[in-house]
Amino acid sequence: MPVRQLAETTVNRIAAGEVVERPASVVKELTENALDAGASRIEIVTDGGGQRLIRVSDDGDGMTRADLALCVERHATSKLPEDDLMAIATLGFRGEALPSIGAVARLAIATRHAGEPNAWAIMVDAGMKSDVKPAALTNGTRVEVRDLFYATPARLKFLKTERTEAEAIRDVVRRLAMSRPDVAFTLAGEERAAVTWGAAPHGAAGRLARLGDILGADFRQNAVEVRGGPEGLTIAGYAGLPTYTKGNALGQYLFVNGRPVRDRLLLGAVRGAYADYLPRDRHPVVALFITVDPREVDVNVHPAKTEVRFRDSGLVRSSIVRALQEGLAREAQRAATTGGAATVAAFRPNTAARGWDWRASPARPSSFATDGATALAGFEEAAQAAFDTGAPSADARIIAETAPDLVDRPLGAARAQVHETYIVSQTRDGVVIVDQHAAHERIVYERMKAVLDKTGVARQILLIPEIVELDEADVERLNARAEELARFGLMLEPFGPGAVAVSETPSMLGEIDAQALVRDLAEHIAEWDEALPLERRLMHVAATMACHGSVRAGRRLKGDEMNALLREMEATPNSGQCNHGRPTYVELKLGDIERLFGRK
Repeated sequence: MPVRQLAETTVNRIAAGEVVERPASVVKELTENALDAGASRIEIVTDGGGQRLIRVSDDGDGMTRADLALCVERHATSKLPEDDLMAIATLGFRGEALPSIGAVARLAIATRHAGEPNAWAIMVDAGMKSDVKPAALTNGTRVEVRDLFYATPARLKFLKTERTEAEAIRDVVRRLAMSRPDVAFTLAGEERAAVTWGAAPHGAAGRLARLGDILGADFRQNAVEVRGGPEGLTIAGYAGLPTYTKGNALGQYLFVNGRPVRDRLLLGAVRGAYADYLPRDRHPVVALFITVDPREVDVNVHPAKTEVRFRDSGLVRSSIVRALQEGLAREAQRAATTGGAATVAAFRPNTAARGWDWRASPARPSSFATDGATALAGFEEAAQAAFDTGAPSADARIIAETAPDLVDRPLGAARAQVHETYIVSQTRDGVVIVDQHAAHERIVYERMKAVLDKTGVARQILLIPEIVELDEADVERLNARAEELARFGLMLEPFGPGAVAVSETPSMLGEIDAQALVRDLAEHIAEWDEALPLERRLMHVAATMACHGSVRAGRRLKGDEMNALLREMEATPNSGQCNHGRPTYVELKLGDIERLFGRK
């Protein structure tokens, strides 16, 4: 088959396939153009999930008649004044968006520049351009895209439902609105009620206000400010507390020089920063803004500009990890406010469906029964599940007197221990419920990390070595990691093909079950990836040891011990969650409790 030159319309449609993947891609390109034009207000209107109509209006600088005629030509742009691809300071720069959109849809542009006597308009229908004509427009630019992909029917088969496409558009606009809190955004369409995010002031407060408007009040209440980075690299934004997490990574919003990106390096850095706090199946909620010299980042590695490449990726990653960890450490004693709300909701009776039935209360003795009275099936089991610590005891240890000033402390004064597992503490404006094992587990873990950094973990020699029988594969893995385990004071020696001997244990853990500890370590080591850094492997060991050396659920505590645990939590970094990412305490505000009982 002979080589031939493709027709211009075919070339444009091939280019459109790279830039315009779906309606959300069109919204992204047009909104970025509006931001680059200096708009302070942008309105996006869609219909049919963006397939029937996309209209983006802004109050930016607008274009002259000559600029309008040129903007629908391929590779025509106003954003590379010196053709320097290594110094890109705008969101758009390829010069392919408008001609690509016009090649597969009906495109209409109306614009007015301050230096022009009137507005001008042009239309592009499946690649066919009209003449530039006078139009009526006060200022800025209005771009309308109708019948997207009508010129390439095959692409229509790959579109999702209108609702799905509308949600993709919403996500694009949300990310761009996060990146520019100084710009007002309005998003409207028949698929949803119109939403407007007003312009916020410059600075961290304005950024948090915009993030709260988009991500919700829960994020605003449970976010910590992140700031840091070496000279020439700035890391800023907000990160959710470790106890405020999601089941997927969709709550991670990352921006490079104002550009929303989904970059593996950045996502990996976020995961690494939270590795000491979260279980594997939970993901943090963050909004991070990285500002770097444009010459240090390549934004030209993907047609949709969603991926970037850094000149010094190691520096960027370490800076993100450090900034996140420092921000989390500043407010590490906090637990998410959503825990208290969830707790209150769990105990709130469903009065909408029926009146309150005292027989369904978890406080009702389980042995109580009356003739003709039947309890709600399964209610007792669900109510007790929150206190499932094996065989819960009905014992409640009450503290009659405590120092009156303790109620002013962040975690208050201990009042009782219930089910030999939970400490109930009173603060000035509420009640705190502490999981004694989870709290002490974090305390021991942080103490072990601090000792390891300074002097190394002290050991205690066992009078008679403990022999632990294991599978041969587990024994081989433990022996291979013996040097790492020794750094934490755990000395293991081979004892035949299927056993190890424990001769020394960490002294700070006191009397522990060496059998259970070694078996747990063997299970964790079996899951390690060889590429896992040594530091992370050591932290896994420390976390496992801390779990076995902590105050266990079911242990009775005296009043002084309870208050001592609360004070130690207040002084310990990251004490708002245990080593597995679960909250160590839940705070119930007095107002929430009063509403629960109908007092408010």
